Amino acid sequence: MTPMVDVPTPAALPTRSRTRTWAVVVAACTGQFLVVLDVSVVNVALPSMRTDLALSASGLQWVVNAYSIAFAGFMLLGGRTADIYGRKKMFLIGLGLFTAASLAGGLAQEGWQLLAARAGQGLGAAVLSPATLTILTAAVPEGPARTKAIGTWMAVGAGGGAAGGLIGGVLTDALSWRWVLLINVPVGALVLVGAALWLAEGRAGDRRRVDLAGAVLVTAGLATVAYGIVQTEAAGWSSPDTLVPLLGGLALLGLFVLVEARTAAPLMPLRVLGVRAVASANVSMLLMGSATFCMWYFMTVYAQNVLGYTPLEAGLALMPTSAAVVLGSKAAPRLMARIGAKSLAVTGVLVAAAGFGWQSTMGPHGSYLTAICLPGVLMMAGAGLASTPLATLATSGAAPGDAGLVSGLVNTSRTMGGALGLAVLSTVAAARTAGSTGAAEITAGYALAFRTATLVLLGGAVMMLVWLPRRTGRAPALSAGSGSGSGTGAGEGAGTRSSVRTRPRLGRWTRPAESPSGVQSQPC
Repeated sequence: MTPMVDVPTPAALPTRSRTRTWAVVVAACTGQFLVVLDVSVVNVALPSMRTDLALSASGLQWVVNAYSIAFAGFMLLGGRTADIYGRKKMFLIGLGLFTAASLAGGLAQEGWQLLAARAGQGLGAAVLSPATLTILTAAVPEGPARTKAIGTWMAVGAGGGAAGGLIGGVLTDALSWRWVLLINVPVGALVLVGAALWLAEGRAGDRRRVDLAGAVLVTAGLATVAYGIVQTEAAGWSSPDTLVPLLGGLALLGLFVLVEARTAAPLMPLRVLGVRAVASANVSMLLMGSATFCMWYFMTVYAQNVLGYTPLEAGLALMPTSAAVVLGSKAAPRLMARIGAKSLAVTGVLVAAAGFGWQSTMGPHGSYLTAICLPGVLMMAGAGLASTPLATLATSGAAPGDAGLVSGLVNTSRTMGGALGLAVLSTVAAARTAGSTGAAEITAGYALAFRTATLVLLGGAVMMLVWLPRRTGRAPALSAGSGSGSGTGAGEGAGTRSSVRTRPRLGRWTRPAESPSGVQSQPC
């Protein structure tokens, strides 16, 4: 970083520079922590939100989906805007929107107000998250210092996902559900002030227009399809209330494909999906996300609504599950070197399927060890094992200049899969429950959702055996007009190590890794 001009003596330069650099690292890591935390922190507060705001069962799932759909739909656009309009500017805009939406959600008096605020949070997160890693890598020189900074950034993201349940439980029990959102306000305000003072502006210099139409179409299409799926619970599949949003959402997604094929600077260049490794890995990630994302939702409401856990107890109960996805992700690179990416991906999905199958035997009087802990550990350990090789296959199949774009696409696929999966599996559970409020009927609905997810994962494993390549070759680089320039922003917003693959000096940090925040993961 350039030293400040009012430094009085040359001897003070290194200290001031180091102080400013690590202030930037702290700002970037805190921003990423907030983004990841808010994927998971609301889960244990969901029953309290429902009681206070009289939310329906379908409305409750939209507390989760409103955030994830907006986040996933605008994530690639967020990375692109950081490249064009400047990292600092988009960081401040994203964090400001995220903080304001958190305040609105915490003060919500009606269900629709909470859902609108969650969508606003997701949009802010989509702008903020891509800027955090680009700011960090621009502030820290290449070499050991950058490696350490990136490691810190990744650990903070993982910690946000793992700590979400516990933090949400503590705040909900000690204060109220509103504080799982309001806690973002003072933290966001402090980071905004620090970022305004310490961050330096920077941009790639590429002034091509952003594909706003593509981002709006894919987000609106996904949300409309999810709404149509939810409508089947009350209206059935043949009702106009279901068919109109379903067909409308599919039409919007079809229009998105048409726009991407014709625009000069697409948000998602379609030709990149012509690479077998990229297409197969992203479809696999979408299927896996559709099952694993929902696990957190169902486990939380099961623990509180059926087993009678308090929010804090539910958060503590899921801590081993959160740790399992971290451990699975950490073990994956070493195992992948021994058995290969494809074999490890299939093995991880099968382990997760075993956990989902076990969880589907849940009952209204289940014990913690067999009804929550052990099945949850299997589910998330398997997800952690599978996500890293899938990300590796996807990015290794792309041209070097497109690795960032593909990395962002992997995270988008997983999060979008989670949003659609939650809509489908919640509808499956509600259809089995048939409006009953008895513990046995509610549990039977949740169990059917887990059995359905098991079948999805088993089908995904078969598809991966057939479609995933054992070895990947590089695709030709995309032309400038096909949107490859968006790769930097998108990938860096993805929260994976693949976003820095084009920097040779990072060496061992070029392997993509799962972020257990996730649904990133938590939405694993």
